[in-house]
Amino acid sequence: MRIGVLGTGNMADALATHWVRAGHEVTIGGRDAHKAEQLAARIGGSAKPASLRGAAESGQEAVLAALPFAAGADVVRELRAPLEGKVLLDCSNPVGPGFRLLTEGGPSAAQQLAAAAPGAHVVKAFNLCHEDVWRMRPPVFDGRPLAVPLCGDDETALARVHELVRDVGCEPVACGGLERAGLLEATAALFIALWVGEGADAQAIAPPLAHAAGPIHQEAGGGAKTLRQGG
Repeated sequence: MRIGVLGTGNMADALATHWVRAGHEVTIGGRDAHKAEQLAARIGGSAKPASLRGAAESGQEAVLAALPFAAGADVVRELRAPLEGKVLLDCSNPVGPGFRLLTEGGPSAAQQLAAAAPGAHVVKAFNLCHEDVWRMRPPVFDGRPLAVPLCGDDETALARVHELVRDVGCEPVACGGLERAGLLEATAALFIALWVGEGADAQAIAPPLAHAAGPIHQEAGGGAKTLRQGG
């Protein structure tokens, strides 16, 4: 794929590095030309620097918006013409002081990008982990690849992002349409509060899949399985 990256920060670095290693052509775009040049040189391979507009134009198959939440919609609005018809991948987290969800009561960060560039196909992904997790080769824990939840409305866009997730060494998990992106962003706010604020293991708050719906019982005589929901 030809992938454009909007931004020169840690998430741009981590994800673009995987995609270059997987054989994709990646263009790093930034407002600061020197930072874009430095990041492209550090990644090496097919990575090349450009302006933000140049990266949006170069990303024929996908464009990653690796931008702070506060800047994302404004940048995307400026680039709505070159983003027309393209996959726009959003990895931002609208989390503020006190681990507060900045979009509470309003549209999610991903929906704000979709409103800023209505011709783009926005997919939410890669927002639940610190950038150092995405630098791992691959992100595998206890022999199990990290799962990456995705939200989006366009099937072609989702299929492309599925491929990009696998190129990072992870497994994509479908989480519904873009209207559910806010749930991923709220989950990130909760997890960050647990990890950073409480020093707690966020994984420990959920039971294994086999127990997620409650105990399973065999009905006497019939052999049919039933689920007992609470009390």
